[in-house]
Amino acid sequence: MQKKRLTIRTITATVCVLAVTATQVCAAAVTRESDISSIRLGQRIYVDDATCPTGQIKEITGKTLTVKGVSAVKRCVPRKDARPN
Repeated sequence: MQKKRLTIRTITATVCVLAVTATQVCAAAVTRESDISSIRLGQRIYVDDATCPTGQIKEITGKTLTVKGVSAVKRCVPRKDARPN
């Protein structure tokens, strides 16, 4: 009985850790840059506003902490779901 209880606790703890990790790893995607109210340090937000070339999407990353808050860096990156021509 003790071994079974330990296994259930281990599985429950693993599921909780995976759930927390998955929500932190997932990046948000919006259609307008104005939809972003704030960005955290290290957070990545993808903006699909057609400003990047075909097959790419704009990535905004919270890069450094400044006196005014988190500074963001914008760049075009390949889409993960892009199909080769």
